[in-house]
Amino acid sequence: MRIFDPHIHMTSRTTADYQAMYDAGVRALVEPAFWLGQPRTSVGSFRDYFDGLVGWERFRAAQFGIRHHCTVALNPKEANDPRLAGVLDLLPRYLAKDGVVAVGEVGFDSRTSEEEKAFRHQLDLAREFALPVLVHTPHRDKVEGTRHTLRLVEESGIAPEMVLVDHLNETTVEMVRDSGCVLGFSIYPDTKMSPERMVRVLSEWGLDRMVVNSAADWGHSDPLTTLHTGLRMLDAGFTEDDVDRVLWRNPVEFYGRSGRLLLEDGTGPAAGATFSGNSILRGERPEAEPPEGAAEDPRGGAA
Repeated sequence: MRIFDPHIHMTSRTTADYQAMYDAGVRALVEPAFWLGQPRTSVGSFRDYFDGLVGWERFRAAQFGIRHHCTVALNPKEANDPRLAGVLDLLPRYLAKDGVVAVGEVGFDSRTSEEEKAFRHQLDLAREFALPVLVHTPHRDKVEGTRHTLRLVEESGIAPEMVLVDHLNETTVEMVRDSGCVLGFSIYPDTKMSPERMVRVLSEWGLDRMVVNSAADWGHSDPLTTLHTGLRMLDAGFTEDDVDRVLWRNPVEFYGRSGRLLLEDGTGPAAGATFSGNSILRGERPEAEPPEGAAEDPRGGAA
């Protein structure tokens, strides 16, 4: 099983997570810019964060055989802080960089006027740079928030196939499917979708434009929920080709519209390579191949 995780926040994860993901079949990912948990107080903190996404994190992932891409944006939550308005002026510098495959996460958190202003501005940037858009839908009042989101996307004039509307659930599938946008589902313990619920959605609505991610971050989350969803799909009678479509081909098709995906096999940095003087591994190497037994289904059977 090959996996492209289209939404995971590796800045919040460990090298052990990278190794586990590689062993599970993850070979590429996209890390969207997001709220780090601790409020940022200056534009400079975003500059350092974006530099980390396009540099350090890409280097770190490569040491474990995983292709790292990212998206950049002023996230909806922090769009409400007037001290950070200048981040919007910073974005063009990063939207031109290799490895940046979309504008995101943009959209709504609390659906304030400040969030809508930032959302509209970043949709304009996506058109200017001919990049896809990764949209965050609000956790509260999700139905109306998603409906509002789709109105703004339509008004922007961006082609719907260039927009991935994420964090969907059973209540928002139909409206996003009808819009022509790509449908994103976060398989995240407790607060979002479970593998079982996701399989039911796929059984009802089909596989077209369906994208599954782990959204793993600093919260109670699991970077292997993409694998777990693929296994549940097989249990439910989906074919291996169906799983490959959802976990690899669909996200590759979407982010491939940026023209910046790097998916060829690579061996990672040369032995002893450093990034700003840091080797990460302190003289050790990650597993080049999964250890014996790693391909087994974690429930006890063969994967």
